[in-house]
Amino acid sequence: MRYVSLISDGIDSPVASYKMSEVGAEVILLHMDNRPYTDDASIEKVIAIADRLREVTGREFPLYTAPHGPNQQAISEKCERNYQCVMCKRIMQRTARELAVRLGADGIIMGDSLGQVASQTLRNIRSENIDLDFPVARPLIGMDKLEIEAVAKAIGTYDISIRPTAGCTIVPFKPITEAAPDKVLSFDTVLDLDAMAKASAEAAHLI
Repeated sequence: MRYVSLISDGIDSPVASYKMSEVGAEVILLHMDNRPYTDDASIEKVIAIADRLREVTGREFPLYTAPHGPNQQAISEKCERNYQCVMCKRIMQRTARELAVRLGADGIIMGDSLGQVASQTLRNIRSENIDLDFPVARPLIGMDKLEIEAVAKAIGTYDISIRPTAGCTIVPFKPITEAAPDKVLSFDTVLDLDAMAKASAEAAHLI
């Protein structure tokens, strides 16, 4: 089985990628490049994380990066600000789906752990996946933060993930925690999510 894993420079998604590899999945990493809403240190961390995953598993872990800054800008201009993170993840998952189809992958991997952050409540996860129609593996969904951190430390990604960066500068002050599916669908009418995702996937390149 082959999966495209959405990987950030944080703690969770490297662990999710590792755990799926551990059970035999061929994992292709996809980093959504958030610049100019973050700094260069973010991509440098992701490259280091990918290198460490290769070292600890002996597997290839090819790393793709795709532009995401223009998507973030469009969301901020056309959607309610507190829905920024939910709509961001909707486009990221669609970009991963597009890349997965191009590369013959069977699904995508997310580092979601239920309730860890605002975008990972059950209502938000449901809204993020509306009309995705593609398999999503969430190997960390029932783990708590301490359990995830323990795995990250054991495989050597934790110290990389906690290196300082500018973070995401477009995150709203109060992200929605209980996204309404009908409102999410109303934003889909002003954002062509599939076209945006296809553009990002087409621009993805292998590092």
